[in-house]
Amino acid sequence: MAKPRSNSSRVLAANGKSAPYSGLTPEIVLDALASVGLRGDGRMLALNSYENRVYRASLEDAAPCVVKFYRPGRWSDPQILEEHAFVHELAEHEIPVVAPMVFARQATLPSFAGYRFAVYPLCGGRAPELDRGDTREWLGRYLGRIHAVGAAHGFAARPALDIGSFGEEPRDWLLAHGFIPEDLADAYRSVVDQALAGVRVCFGRAGEVRRLRLHGDCHAGNILWIEDGALAGPHFVDFDDSRTGAAAQDLWMLLSGERAEMSRQLHDLLAGYEEFVEFDRRELHLVEALRTLRLIHYSAWIARRWDDPAFPAAFPWFNTQRYWQDRILELREQIALMDEPPLET
Repeated sequence: MAKPRSNSSRVLAANGKSAPYSGLTPEIVLDALASVGLRGDGRMLALNSYENRVYRASLEDAAPCVVKFYRPGRWSDPQILEEHAFVHELAEHEIPVVAPMVFARQATLPSFAGYRFAVYPLCGGRAPELDRGDTREWLGRYLGRIHAVGAAHGFAARPALDIGSFGEEPRDWLLAHGFIPEDLADAYRSVVDQALAGVRVCFGRAGEVRRLRLHGDCHAGNILWIEDGALAGPHFVDFDDSRTGAAAQDLWMLLSGERAEMSRQLHDLLAGYEEFVEFDRRELHLVEALRTLRLIHYSAWIARRWDDPAFPAAFPWFNTQRYWQDRILELREQIALMDEPPLET
């Protein structure tokens, strides 16, 4: 097994703590690849990822690959391996996903120099054209197939997407760690509490809906569209946020615009989706509730990563007075939207 070529000094975040990826040098990336028998030729390109560190790496004797180094401390090994197993299960059902490569002893999660990583075949493609009805219907068919597999059995290690983990806990963490400006803290606490009360009402209207294994972060950026050839169509990538939850979670993130427009988009998605699995219309009560939870969770996600120098550089507008004022207004809008009837299909 290759050894690290250098012991570079660790980068410190603004608060003096070591940044999570301070030791992940290009040499470490190359040596990590070498440890699983892949010989990089030194050409690497950092890809757009903040949660993990992801690189396109050229190899000496094989096609380029994508290597993802997992953020330390976020997921346990069993949780990551459960994600990998789910993606491989989808691939076995001939669903177009990009699954991690399997190395010696069926390992998909090797480690090197203290970093856990996975290697994926490089998949090219562009973003899907979500303004086209046929594209939406095509995506719906594959989401239906993903959910048919996802419903076959559950996760044992990965968590659920629920009000506690995506709403209450992030709210409490933000208020406890001083990210909300003092003069806005009461207003933020009040509006989040009102928003979460609205979320609970929406979940109550939906009732006991089916919970299944999800992609979890199914937005256009995690879908690669191949234009021509035998592999033409969508390819789903990055199941890093895969959780247990309602099917609506993988649908609402593909909707945008005014209410009538979102209804048309949802109609197209479900036209394809229901070729493979029935969609429980009660889940339409969850669309704005799930959007509200994501907004609360997103602010806490950035705040928790503020020790990582990549985050202040990527989100310079975060944690300003204007940022939190906008979040308060945004949640007030969500409170009103959750009071409206669900989308029609």
